[in-house]
Amino acid sequence: MADKLRNQQELERLQAKYVGTGHPDTTSWEWRTNIQRDTYSSIAGHRPLLSYIALAENEPVAKVRAQMIRVRAAPAPIRPNTPYLAPNSPLISTLGASILLT
Repeated sequence: MADKLRNQQELERLQAKYVGTGHPDTTSWEWRTNIQRDTYSSIAGHRPLLSYIALAENEPVAKVRAQMIRVRAAPAPIRPNTPYLAPNSPLISTLGASILLT
């Protein structure tokens, strides 16, 4: 029991100290989005890694860096739990086209 409490306290201390570790209410979607943005920022900031990716994609380094920054600055995609009807959504196929057209 003491180990669980100690582990929980250590986790809370780390989460307070380092912003990137999130907090207890951080969803997995938010965490993945943060990791993705941090990765793009890191690639854009580290010249050797940027050169490696530019070589692999056969693109100029400046173009790859601009793409990484553009993707990093773009707004986050829609959350997966957001209720909306995508064109190929299973909900639309179960409702049927006649209901959607009326």
